[in-house]
Amino acid sequence: MNVWQKMLFAALWIVIVVPAQAGIVIGGTRVVFDGGKKESTLTISNPDQAPFLIQSWVDGQEGDTSKAPFIVTPPIFRLDGGQDNLLRIISTTANLPTDKESLYWINIKSIPSSEKKENTLKIAVKSRIKLIYRPRGLPGDLNSAAAALKWQRNGSNLQVNNSSAYYITFFNIKMNGAPLKNLNIIAPQSSAQIALPSSGGGNLSWQIINDFGGASQVFNTVL
Repeated sequence: MNVWQKMLFAALWIVIVVPAQAGIVIGGTRVVFDGGKKESTLTISNPDQAPFLIQSWVDGQEGDTSKAPFIVTPPIFRLDGGQDNLLRIISTTANLPTDKESLYWINIKSIPSSEKKENTLKIAVKSRIKLIYRPRGLPGDLNSAAAALKWQRNGSNLQVNNSSAYYITFFNIKMNGAPLKNLNIIAPQSSAQIALPSSGGGNLSWQIINDFGGASQVFNTVL
């Protein structure tokens, strides 16, 4: 058996022993928590035939070891095939900032049923989506915050200043139609930098991700 035959045999073996699983479907890419309410909700669906065990919790940003001021209920439950369930995200404190948004993360782990079958592989999958706490009465809105971003050249870098109260997640950033990378999100009342191409300035455009997970209109400026 030559090398290509061995590779083909291995690929077919993987297809045979690892059955396809649709997995769970989360009803959104983010949750925007209205600060004027006590809770928010998120739908979890199981389009597969097999049941899953669902475990959910909230944590802070990378490196933040403090306990997140939210709980998810039910924290763990069985979701049968073809069924839906609703996660309730509940705030446990009133001491969050009132002048800007706060960012946390909802973790959702789906564990397939443990029915014993030969030559099968069970894999638990964890999804992580943004939980944005938005206090009541913030000035403006997400679109106006995106339009008000201030961009400037800073040596070989491009600096962006976000003076708004909103977390802004970028769908894309382009200089003269070419995408710029390594800037996904900017916190409220902060600045960030990314490397500029060697050509320097020109027409800069950007789109953000809105509250529903879609792309916004295109914003433009000239550097």
